[in-house]
Amino acid sequence: MKKQQPQISEDKILETSWELLGENGIEKFSMRRLADRLGIQAPSLYWYFKSKQNLYQRLANQISKIILEEFHSEGDWKEQLTELAVTVRSVLSRYPCSTQLMMMTLPHEPDIIRFTNRMLLCVESTPLKQEQKMQVVTTLVNFVFYFVLDDYQHERNISVMLKEQSELPGEQMINLLNSMSDSDAGLFRRMFTNGLFELMGTDEAFDFGLKLILYGVERVIEEQVK
Repeated sequence: MKKQQPQISEDKILETSWELLGENGIEKFSMRRLADRLGIQAPSLYWYFKSKQNLYQRLANQISKIILEEFHSEGDWKEQLTELAVTVRSVLSRYPCSTQLMMMTLPHEPDIIRFTNRMLLCVESTPLKQEQKMQVVTTLVNFVFYFVLDDYQHERNISVMLKEQSELPGEQMINLLNSMSDSDAGLFRRMFTNGLFELMGTDEAFDFGLKLILYGVERVIEEQVK
């Protein structure tokens, strides 16, 4: 008797995709592995998604929808941009590889378009030129994307190093820095030994980076209204 193909849905495919991304990262993600996890033949996936890129688009669209659902702010432009940055970081941190997906896809999905439009609305009340408004939201979202991505990659690098080496990454770095001259690595060594690099990826570092962007935007606005 011929084995009956299990019933699946787009929601189940998306859910399983997140599971695989969390386990193996985007580098090892494939439609074949996804099909194996779902218990179906790989060609069956293409009835739902034309390609892996099409699947990535839908996953990015799902992330955009979640951000829109969780973003709530009716304050001035600074309050809105602050809440937007915090919300985007929170959502991206919960969904593995979502930052890479957002960076790899184009705004060809409805919720990605809505997300982009909502970002622009945050600065619509400012006297900035239209191209400057686009630059503001692009700069802000790129900061958040790379902040989350850097933290994600750092954790993965540490995990790999701990598996491959008996020596702790920090100890290895100290040995390297101590072998270098003060002119080549003196300031870097002092900052590292004082624990300043441990601030990377923290809420404190995120808040300071966000503040730099907002103060810069505020200064541009002040110059334009003089």
